[in-house]
Amino acid sequence: MEVEIPQLESVKRQLMNHQRPKKPKMLVVDDEPDNLDLLYRTFRRNFNVFKAESGVKALEILAEEGEVAVIISDQRMPEMKGTEFLSKTVPQFPNTVRIILTGFTDIEDLVDAINSGQVYKYITKPWDPNELKAVVERAAETYELLNQRTAELNLAQAQTQLLATIMEATQVAVNRESLLTTIAEAVAKQFQADVCILQSIQDNHLVPIQGHYSNKGGVEHWLDRDPIVQEALTTGTVQASINIAADPVLSTLPHYQISGIQAHINVPISYRTRQIALLSVQWKYPCQMSPDDLTTLYLVAQQIALAITSLNS
Repeated sequence: MEVEIPQLESVKRQLMNHQRPKKPKMLVVDDEPDNLDLLYRTFRRNFNVFKAESGVKALEILAEEGEVAVIISDQRMPEMKGTEFLSKTVPQFPNTVRIILTGFTDIEDLVDAINSGQVYKYITKPWDPNELKAVVERAAETYELLNQRTAELNLAQAQTQLLATIMEATQVAVNRESLLTTIAEAVAKQFQADVCILQSIQDNHLVPIQGHYSNKGGVEHWLDRDPIVQEALTTGTVQASINIAADPVLSTLPHYQISGIQAHINVPISYRTRQIALLSVQWKYPCQMSPDDLTTLYLVAQQIALAITSLNS
């Protein structure tokens, strides 16, 4: 269930506008060129369609392009039957929905594949175009549902893992710097950030006590002159730019040009209305976080506040 946090809505809109939905991918596999072209023409309007004339070629396409939403494969093909090909795609792409085209005489071959979940639906040849379109539409919806459930599970696991890391760091930290450094590294790795800085605040101003992580080693310190950071400190709310290259003001600032940072999210961390730290997460590419990831980052920040204050007690 989505958590509604009003101060995150502006950043969530940035994320959704930047990540506009693309056509879902489809792979069609048939050794008969006419059938392959017909399938391509049927679905190219609504899908990004890849064509393969054999199971071997289809596996090569998947290795290059990654997961697709739907696979339509003929059953009777040289070298590799459709069911054999589809079974090879299950371990790496469990959410992909698989449809097989078959003649009446091949139906017995499909029973095991269907029962084992490797095939979502079979369509007999020659197929009815309207029936096939309806089946593919339901398959695409099934794929989206599976992905949504997977994302929800991953989100829950990410929250649990981060919270566990923070709790463990609190127990073993010898000083504030080591605690902040451990947390900064955990956050950066969870959200695939290039840089993460967790810096202390006193009287609404950044102070030198901090922890940081960079996947390249060094960290450049320019938060005290960054307008996004200043806005976060002034308002006490999450502030971000998801695509700095497209921002006419931020893109001209020397520290962004030199560092190569392309996305920057700042989360003020407060305890009993008093700001105690700032969490700065930076990427050298436009941010690919989902709105739910942003919610996780915000909720983790609340736990960070407890960790910092417990260390001082």
